[in-house]
Amino acid sequence: MTQRLHLVFGGELVDPTKNAFKDVDDIHIVGMYPDYATAYDAWKSEAQKTVDNAHMRYFIAHIHRLRDEKVEASPTEELDS
Repeated sequence: MTQRLHLVFGGELVDPTKNAFKDVDDIHIVGMYPDYATAYDAWKSEAQKTVDNAHMRYFIAHIHRLRDEKVEASPTEELDS
């Protein structure tokens, strides 16, 4: 079975119309989830807790899209060999 990992994270934005965090050291990492449906539920739960703060945003990152196993490894990944 292929894993489709998703990361849920969020924090306060500098401007609610942009996606730049006010303080990257204060980003809230909600967690890593094995599928989109579970990640969505976590995202929704956190987003609803901060609905009154227009500067707070939570996101779902599709971690599984960051690495394509069919593409050769980068030179950096080869350093451990």
